Amino acid sequence: MLSITDTRTGKQYEIKVEEGVIRAADLRAIKTDQADQGLLAFDPGLTSTAVCHSTITFIDGEAGILRYRGYPIEQIAEKSTYEAVAYLLLFGELPDVAQLATWKASLGAEMTVPEQLPRFMDAFPQTANPMSMLMSAAAALSAIYPDARTVATQEERLVHARRLIAQMPILAAYAFRRTRGQSYVNPDPSATFGANMLRMFFKPDNSPNFGASMLRRLGGKNDEEYVPNPVLAHALDILFMLHEDHEQNCSTSTVRGVASSGADPYAAIAAGVGALSGPLHGGANEAVLRMLREIGTIDHIPAFIERVKAGDGRLMGFGHRVYKTYDPRAKIVKHTADAVFKVTGMNPLLDIAVELERIALTDEYFLKRRLYPNVDFYSGLIYEAMGLPVEMFPVMFAIGRTPGWVAHWLEFEQDKEKKLMRPLQLYTGYDRRDYPESR
Repeated sequence: MLSITDTRTGKQYEIKVEEGVIRAADLRAIKTDQADQGLLAFDPGLTSTAVCHSTITFIDGEAGILRYRGYPIEQIAEKSTYEAVAYLLLFGELPDVAQLATWKASLGAEMTVPEQLPRFMDAFPQTANPMSMLMSAAAALSAIYPDARTVATQEERLVHARRLIAQMPILAAYAFRRTRGQSYVNPDPSATFGANMLRMFFKPDNSPNFGASMLRRLGGKNDEEYVPNPVLAHALDILFMLHEDHEQNCSTSTVRGVASSGADPYAAIAAGVGALSGPLHGGANEAVLRMLREIGTIDHIPAFIERVKAGDGRLMGFGHRVYKTYDPRAKIVKHTADAVFKVTGMNPLLDIAVELERIALTDEYFLKRRLYPNVDFYSGLIYEAMGLPVEMFPVMFAIGRTPGWVAHWLEFEQDKEKKLMRPLQLYTGYDRRDYPESR
């Protein structure tokens, strides 16, 4: 129990403490008089407020720990696959060989593209932002599938879960190829997840936007054949696994918030895409590349560092809202980048990134502020090496995050404590005013 003495009134209150938290509603009992609405906790951004119970992901930001259903992210990245991790997030346990085969087959069965979808994507101008197209297309699935609101049973909900995980990569690939004026490529359910993504993104057509040099770099042998490079395909698998879930972040809490109204899962996931589209969430690796290009060369780094220390700039890709030490995902991404660059050739920005990391990990200014590399620092370099423009970086993030969003939606639907999300506010506007007679 927590004993509280209200010095305003002299009254004492006993508030139950469970799992290291108190129920916010219990604070409402603390009043100065009967007209008082009760004590509230003011928490902009909900950064100090737990809004749900969850068994999906555990993070200890002080120790740099990230676990999916108890499994360390380091072991996940080394031993698992995107599809197996998606199964883990949804069902709570890793699949055995038979379960994984059945799971992959069930995802493959949902990869049939609705006939309306290509026409829907064609309606966007070629200059449209791909993240906006992805958000709109995800929401459009709500209108395309007549059973979108049929979610009463877990079996019915799993139909939507499989459909979203299977089709989000297709929507992303369609958005990418729409921006390039290329014909759409349908998925190959027999391919690995990463290879399927590369194929849908980069299989050449008659468009002039696909040069022979990129074709060779990404695995193709001639204009008629495209064989995704296995190293790049595996790198995508790793990046997507690292992004599959990350607790109650902005987009995941948005998915839960929209779901709390009873909205269908496609609307909830589309809202998650919208939240992820913001530069403070899904656009961070894009900001890293812009910073590296701004620096230009290694010899410009000292001057840049001095500007950062003077408050005239930011060190993008360092620091994290949750992690107060080295982001465990960043170490994995850095190792993955080394493998990718052996295939694609070295990105000249990598030398700048490595030197920035060295300085940040040895300079007292950054150590004191606990600014360590996060997952965004190297991931953008990998995507760029694969031939993706910065506008596609948040889209790649969304592909990886979809299983996590879906897992949280499923968990929310079964939560006995679920409620319509309705935060309170502190009103600071005018008191009552009478409408003037002259208006």
